[in-house]
Amino acid sequence: MLKVDIITLFPEVMEAPLSNSIIGRAREKGIIKVSYQNPREFAKDKHKTVDDRPYGGGPGMLMKAEPLYKSIKKLRKQNSLVIMTSPRGQRFTQTLAKKLAKKRHLIFVCGHYEGVDARIYPQVDLEVSLGDFILTGGELAASVMIDAITRLLPGTFKKDDVTTSESFEGSLLEAPQYTRPEVWRRKRVPSVLLGGNHKEIERWKQEEALKITRQFRPDLLDNRPLKTSDKRNKKETRGEKEV
Repeated sequence: MLKVDIITLFPEVMEAPLSNSIIGRAREKGIIKVSYQNPREFAKDKHKTVDDRPYGGGPGMLMKAEPLYKSIKKLRKQNSLVIMTSPRGQRFTQTLAKKLAKKRHLIFVCGHYEGVDARIYPQVDLEVSLGDFILTGGELAASVMIDAITRLLPGTFKKDDVTTSESFEGSLLEAPQYTRPEVWRRKRVPSVLLGGNHKEIERWKQEEALKITRQFRPDLLDNRPLKTSDKRNKKETRGEKEV
């Protein structure tokens, strides 16, 4: 079982996407356990204040370091990996999702407002970003990552190989798929998919996957296997951490 703890001021933002459909069923089956920790528990004043104005001026408010620190300290175990949703983090990819799916305990720290006190970063093992854009808070980003990770856990699907033919496997997008009816608005399902020849179908899927990848994401085709030394240099250049 994968245990996921989420440090957030707004657990209700996350509970809906993480309690329905495939992810909800995975939680019901005990494949993943999701819990929430509100930093306000460690706020000292009667108003449970967890944010304040930034030193040096600037817009917005920052989350204070102490409530986040105590939240992490309460949850961290020997096998924990603490993840901060951050625009300066490494890009979240399917490859990273696979690595995180092998962990036993993930702690997601969701920033909010204008950000967090920078002194909390040494308590974090990994900073991750969904892309080059800014969200109101880290809750949605963490939900997306948890969704992607959960899909890769054994038992989430009836057949554990269901994820091996999806987009981003083997640096390719997925081939087109079709369902009934065979003809829809004068558009017919490719005949190869109707013939029952599995070798021909597999060959067609590979060709179509390559064609679509060239058209929409040619950058994926540049992902060639690197030597160990090259991988290390590439990660050092990007500032990425091993997980």
